Amino acid sequence: MPRPRLTGLGAGLLSTAAMVVAGAVAWLLPTGAQTVAFGVLFLPVCALTGLWVRPADLAMGPVVVPLAYAIGVLPVAEGGGAGFTGQVMGLVTTLALNAGWLYGGTLVAGVIVIVRKVRLMSAARRRARSVPRRPAAEQAAPRTGHEAGPAGRRAPRSRVAP
Repeated sequence: MPRPRLTGLGAGLLSTAAMVVAGAVAWLLPTGAQTVAFGVLFLPVCALTGLWVRPADLAMGPVVVPLAYAIGVLPVAEGGGAGFTGQVMGLVTTLALNAGWLYGGTLVAGVIVIVRKVRLMSAARRRARSVPRRPAAEQAAPRTGHEAGPAGRRAPRSRVAP
């Protein structure tokens, strides 16, 4: 599996593109199986989004997957009636009736992101413990060279205008 390298925006675009493709595939199925197939395809997309987002953008993983679900479900939205209002009502109805898939996928991405964050924090803590510390006598020693003034104090900067 590749290392996580997607930014928050990249993870959002990847998951949205995958869900649009999943919506198109689900649209080809019979009416009763469309939303179930879409929900089943949503879960691996959530897992991959949680795994492939880079460590600096971990919080974006669980945020972008519900947005990708809402965009991708448009082809299989129920009650695609006349005009824009019918499409919006069909989208809202589909989101309400299939909230379990939406919450489940978001939970999958959230758990993966939390586990990755905990592992990153524990690895950083282990690295910090393994770094040898300087003895206290070396830490308290005065600085040498042009930075140190008399008695080990730092020389004041001149306040001459340039």
